[in-house]
Amino acid sequence: MKKKIIKIIVYVLSVPFLAAVVFGALLIIYAKSPIEPGSASSVVVDIPTGSSFLKATKILERSGLVKNRPLFYSLAMVKNASRSIRAGEYEISTDLTPSGLIDKLLRGEVKRYRVTIHEDFNLREVASRLNEFKMLDEKAFFGLAGDESFLNSMGILANSVEGYLYPDTYLLNRSMTTRQIIRMMVTRFWMKITPEMINQAAERGLSLHEFVTFASLVGRETGYKAEKPLVAAVFHNRIKRRIPLQSDPTTVYDLENFDGRVLRSHYRRDSPYNTYQIRGLPPGPIGNPGLDSFLAVLNPADVDYLYFVSQKDGTHFFSSTLEEHNRAVRRFREASRSN
Repeated sequence: MKKKIIKIIVYVLSVPFLAAVVFGALLIIYAKSPIEPGSASSVVVDIPTGSSFLKATKILERSGLVKNRPLFYSLAMVKNASRSIRAGEYEISTDLTPSGLIDKLLRGEVKRYRVTIHEDFNLREVASRLNEFKMLDEKAFFGLAGDESFLNSMGILANSVEGYLYPDTYLLNRSMTTRQIIRMMVTRFWMKITPEMINQAAERGLSLHEFVTFASLVGRETGYKAEKPLVAAVFHNRIKRRIPLQSDPTTVYDLENFDGRVLRSHYRRDSPYNTYQIRGLPPGPIGNPGLDSFLAVLNPADVDYLYFVSQKDGTHFFSSTLEEHNRAVRRFREASRSN
């Protein structure tokens, strides 16, 4: 009788143990097996900020990435992941294992986009570019662009972030806030525009904001690196002689709907940015210049040019006298008509 009781006890104890062993083996096989064996397609899922693990699992299940919810829950518990996954947009390959999937969520390896902000884009163009990648809360962007306390926190002593959003290629993800994206671009500005450069600008009588403004004019006038020191020289020479800069891009900078053509009527616009109507630099940048434009302001060509005109191929013809400039204007107009 005593032996029989011992056998029953051993049997009762061994059943849960065996069940646990079997379940453990199943869990290991599940954890190490691809989500879709023999498949390597990609699935993009978005786990919203604040999602519970249960909600995240349902999203993954609907996307075909969780085939067995009880085993997935168990695996997440073993990995202590049920409260640690990170929200965001993920691109997940179906040849990934459930264990690899959970690790990816734990590390927050969200889908990143290479977004190029081209040199001399203005605020509206930067916003448009970010919108192409669905990276932007436009209302927040323009609000923050003029938020004095936010600007001051980034070392910008101006009324707008215009000019300080450094043009470059950025790796961004859709879980980033508009504030984070702006701060990243301004941080890149401070990495590129060094204290030494700012001191050199000061030696030329330019404050930091004037330095950025000057560079933005150079950048909007020409995209050719070799021309930038020439354009900078023209503006330096005009400022010294107190001649209006007469930079066409300034005449349309603050227009809401500009179709790309600078008209004679634009030269007469009553705008603080219109350098046909004001002397010296406008009150702020008209775009976000690249490094070449900043360097051109610091190292203008040693020439006495006061004028330049487009040669209709992206380059310009430079002149020292008004008479020479007028001849060049007539020549290029006639050439344009004949074509």
